[in-house]
Amino acid sequence: MRKLIIAVFLFVSSMVTNSNADGHGIKMGIILGFTGPIESLTPAMAASAELAFKEASDSGSLLGGKKISVTRADSTCVDSAAAVTAAEGLVSGGAVAIMGADCSGVTGAIAEKVAVPNGVVMISPSATSPGLTDINDRGYFFRTAPSDARGGQILADITKDRGVKSVAITYTNNDYGKGLADVYSAAVKAHGIKVTTVAAHEDGKADYSSEVATLASAGGDAVAVIGYLDQGGKGIIQGSLDSGAFDKFILSDGMIGDSLTDSFGKALNKSFGSIPGSTGKGAGVFAKVAKSAGIDSSGPYTGESYDAAALITLAMQAGGKADRNTIQKNVMSVANSPGTKIYPGQLKKALDLLAKGKAVNYEGATGVEFTDVGEAFGSFLEKEIKGGKFKTKKQR
Repeated sequence: MRKLIIAVFLFVSSMVTNSNADGHGIKMGIILGFTGPIESLTPAMAASAELAFKEASDSGSLLGGKKISVTRADSTCVDSAAAVTAAEGLVSGGAVAIMGADCSGVTGAIAEKVAVPNGVVMISPSATSPGLTDINDRGYFFRTAPSDARGGQILADITKDRGVKSVAITYTNNDYGKGLADVYSAAVKAHGIKVTTVAAHEDGKADYSSEVATLASAGGDAVAVIGYLDQGGKGIIQGSLDSGAFDKFILSDGMIGDSLTDSFGKALNKSFGSIPGSTGKGAGVFAKVAKSAGIDSSGPYTGESYDAAALITLAMQAGGKADRNTIQKNVMSVANSPGTKIYPGQLKKALDLLAKGKAVNYEGATGVEFTDVGEAFGSFLEKEIKGGKFKTKKQR
């Protein structure tokens, strides 16, 4: 496994319309793990967010025709200090809001040390740790992905329905992994499923044979891998297949992506998992909108990324200003009812309605509906691997 190179970088996205030459452009930030354990997922997530920003810019209806420019920054997903430094660069550069971050640990660090102290809204499309529900965010942190408090229960329900009687659990040793493992373990036990062991693993190792040996000695019908598909989670699967310890894997959302099936193919055909997502109207509309822009929307958190960016643009329009306080005050009103339902590709319609003082209820790609603390209740997709490829079985 190649060594993880941690790099902090900022660059202007070529996919989004540049600021007006007269200086009336609106600066936005996107911070995701462009390097690190989910780097195969973030390009499509960033492109999806940029698609929404571009759609609003090109509409001619955003605050009288203003344009958005986007700067990307690398969260690394794992290095909180690097993520904070990168986010500080976005804020000092004038970003009025941030789409991101991604992994729960870096997201919490950015919220606490950068976004909240500077009064900058951040909307994460993928940070799912239950601990983020109760952070002291003063109303500046939102997430379009649902909490693992529900995600772990859904994954446990799927485990039960698929007839698993005993399971070993391994999790990446961070906020995301520990939080989801705790919820999942309790939920499968409540279903009468035996948990043979719960063991942490560290990312960035070249060999996971000792971790696999521990799991194998405990036994189980399957091993639940709560981790990252480009890092330790992949190593656990590789070691399990090489040793014959396990051939059935229960996969958390961070493990679901084409790079995993590209590596292991049909060897994973007994495996399954879940990710936030929907099979509703918005998901179908987004798939078409994304395809027309050359974006593969099938990966995790692409719809959530589009929705996060869209909400930022609509919040500005609802308040009539492109400033940080305006965005914070209006996100909830455009995310929830009442108002005209808005789907992907309809941002101009929404912007025009808001300009006339009309209310909108942004449904988006994922059926957005925020709880009172600004996080999505959300729905989930049950995923299974058939013919060496991820397939969606149904919505949960």
